[in-house]
Amino acid sequence: MKFPISSLKNRVQEYSWGSRTAIAQLLGKKVPAEAPQAELWLGAHLKAPSSILRGNNWVPLPEWIAEAPEEILGRSVAARFAGTLPFLLKILAAERPLSIQAHPDLAQARGGFARENAAGISLNNPIRNYRDENHKPEILCALTPFWALKGFRSTGKILELIDRMGVPELHAEGDCIRYDRHGDGLRIFVTRLLEMERGRQRNLVDRAALTAQSKAGSDPLFDWIVRLSQIYAGDIGALSPIFLNLIRLEPGEAMYIESGTMHAYLSGTGIELMANSDNVLRGGLTTKHIDLGELFNILRFADEMPIVVPATNISAVESVYGTAAKEFVLSIIRIGRDMPYISKEKRSVEILICTQGHSVICDAHGAVRLDFNQGKSVIVPACVGSYRIEGQATFYKASVPLEE
Repeated sequence: MKFPISSLKNRVQEYSWGSRTAIAQLLGKKVPAEAPQAELWLGAHLKAPSSILRGNNWVPLPEWIAEAPEEILGRSVAARFAGTLPFLLKILAAERPLSIQAHPDLAQARGGFARENAAGISLNNPIRNYRDENHKPEILCALTPFWALKGFRSTGKILELIDRMGVPELHAEGDCIRYDRHGDGLRIFVTRLLEMERGRQRNLVDRAALTAQSKAGSDPLFDWIVRLSQIYAGDIGALSPIFLNLIRLEPGEAMYIESGTMHAYLSGTGIELMANSDNVLRGGLTTKHIDLGELFNILRFADEMPIVVPATNISAVESVYGTAAKEFVLSIIRIGRDMPYISKEKRSVEILICTQGHSVICDAHGAVRLDFNQGKSVIVPACVGSYRIEGQATFYKASVPLEE
């Protein structure tokens, strides 16, 4: 077969907030790594595309897909997504908190990308907001206990937490919620905090951190305010646990991030699957570019109840995390000696990564047979049809939902 099941070689992104152990251990590399390893990218994003081995040469995945998009992606996927892989799969390892951020919807991304192109801002310019014209819905599934912030708390809960903090300056800022008559108190409160003059931010964070320190151990909220204020001294984002929902995911639990949702990943290792984009608008807890005006344009200022996305069993070995995303679907598959995984005949392109154990993957005709052990990843083109995995292992599968 011209486009068989193939092993992937993937690129590690080294960001300061990454772990020196998590990704290295998964890949069976030297621990600790020489530099913090934040993300392992599996996909065809032009910033860091995966490669496949053709003969003696490693070929970038986008080039391989371009040879025969209908065979590799599947006819309907190739038609819907202009012959490109629509998702990006990652291993994310956060030793330190990431920035508070949000992602644009599709129309916002296309408009922003066009505006910055017209303004002559190069794609590698650090002030660039839009590095592609795609949106970035994403799902994060915890591999270890994982802490995150996601979505605005209710205004009633924000006022309750402000009162518990007992910081007069913060209490005064909360008056725009307390006496809100027009339904825009949340927007005004968050805008005032993030746009606050830097000196006032530092004083407010220092006062709040002292109070939180006195309450540390009684509530994770206070523990995180203390930690964030220590890592990002004077950054108003340290107070984000007051207005954003604080979440702890246990291994196997997942959460879905829609466009316009403010969020931050705080600590832990997880599987992240998203539309193929790198568009990020940041609001704090970072030394990178912040464009508050553009961030406020894309944010949804509405309270949100944090919901853990359940894994729904679709077979004895496979569970699916259902979302509204059209670009991707995430599955977790656990196989045993007498419980192999047998795929469907009709399916889209799939990328799989083994996170634990030892197994063998082969196509229905036995033409390809690859060891598929911890840290290994493969791409299975749609044209392969049914395939089988045997052994004792856990792996995650990224695919594209087929149209009904």
